[in-house]
Amino acid sequence: MIKKISALLLAGAMMLSLVACGSQGSGSASSDPAGSGAVAGLTEAFAEAPILVTSGGQSADYQMVGTLMGKVGMDYEIKNLATSADLGSAKTLIIVVGGSSKGLGAAGIDADGELARLEELINGAKSAGLSIIAMHTGGEARRGELSDKFITPIFVKADYAIVVSSGDEDGLMAGICSGAGIPMDSIGSISNVATVLPAAFK
Repeated sequence: MIKKISALLLAGAMMLSLVACGSQGSGSASSDPAGSGAVAGLTEAFAEAPILVTSGGQSADYQMVGTLMGKVGMDYEIKNLATSADLGSAKTLIIVVGGSSKGLGAAGIDADGELARLEELINGAKSAGLSIIAMHTGGEARRGELSDKFITPIFVKADYAIVVSSGDEDGLMAGICSGAGIPMDSIGSISNVATVLPAAFK
């Protein structure tokens, strides 16, 4: 009888030990900052002018960003189909992401061609030591299959990102930036670009 009681106590202790180990493992995984999707905003200026602004998907959003930059006196050039040959003396490349089938058609390029252009441009900018800023300013209306094709390949190569929060309700861009250690600031609307973007420049 004593042996049976001892065996039962030993089995119970082993079960408690296994439960404790399982709880500890789950707790450490859920408390992992990288797994939380948290993303930090920009803490200090890092970029320099001159600035080249281009589109990532040929929506009109890049033109609106250019207009806002002009209103606060930022030194920039805008070119929707820029390639590495257009970098010139630029020290910062801003890519405003947003896919538009109408815009792609007007530019005489399809989505695959646009992706190839952007890859060549980003590689050229990286090789030349430019800072890269990715922006998504079109909100929820500028999400979907077409726009989403451009988000990951651009955002993952950026040094900093600015996103209108309504366009990232699924956390796609925050997750990319968090995973890659890229600072990202969320703003309420595209007009806030004029307040946030200048702080990135020395």
